[in-house]
Amino acid sequence: MIDYKQLQALAAILEEGNFDKAAEKLNISQSAVSQRLKQLEDSVGQTLIIRNTPIQATTAGQLLLKHYHQVSLLQAELQEQISLEQSDGFTKISIGLNADSLATWFLDAVKPLLDDEKILLDLKLDDQDQTHHFLKTGQVIGCISSNPKPMQGCSCIPLGVMIYRCLASPDYINQYFPDGINTEDFYNAPVAEFNNKDELQNRYLKDNFKIGPNEYPKHRIPSTESFFNIIIRGHACGMVPDQQSKELQASGKVVDMTPGRFIEVPLYWHIWSLKSGLFQRLTQRLRKQAECDLSPISH
Repeated sequence: MIDYKQLQALAAILEEGNFDKAAEKLNISQSAVSQRLKQLEDSVGQTLIIRNTPIQATTAGQLLLKHYHQVSLLQAELQEQISLEQSDGFTKISIGLNADSLATWFLDAVKPLLDDEKILLDLKLDDQDQTHHFLKTGQVIGCISSNPKPMQGCSCIPLGVMIYRCLASPDYINQYFPDGINTEDFYNAPVAEFNNKDELQNRYLKDNFKIGPNEYPKHRIPSTESFFNIIIRGHACGMVPDQQSKELQASGKVVDMTPGRFIEVPLYWHIWSLKSGLFQRLTQRLRKQAECDLSPISH
């Protein structure tokens, strides 16, 4: 039988990134945190953390972290169900998702849950091709991902497609493409990318202009709002989802550089396969909002 307080100490160390902050979170001494971790490692017979900066979980530590979050959520739901009075505590749910979903449709999806239930969100952002890592390591209970393959112990629900177009301001096009959109001018035209994991610009330029990922100048803008703003201001072109750009496309402030050439990014909701009413309500809300804001996934 795994001791819950020892699991709690492991989770605090991994979530806070060091022993001192874990001790503050649990309101115990740093030595007590270390002792609980050692007792847990002795109990399972394996090292559970890698003492790097930041601290990382071993494979066994990831499994125990996942188990801790599952148990914590089920305990919170059980307490609410059996209590004669509504609990004063909040239930924290950790979700992995891409920045564009957060900036466009995700908050509309969860608004009814936040209005009606005592829920706290712990959102972890990464590229839609990378969010699976959060679920695999037990850091989240669910993730929005472009990966259609369900992990063991998880359900995978298709949500819809985000359509990305290469947009630019008229001034940008006049400055960098005076003779029309062509391959040669792209070698000297600044392009915006979100971060080093953002492959949308690379895919677009490779598929349509045979340009490699290191053959054009880049602005790196790790903010969804600022990413679009640098395009609107005429300093770059970049891949922007329709959900964010429809109004400005209609106004003419930005234009589609290559009409008819776009990238479709399918999104899937992956969540632990637990009989949880909260999980079911969350999944229903995401599916309902996705039906309104995303394009259908073609099979």
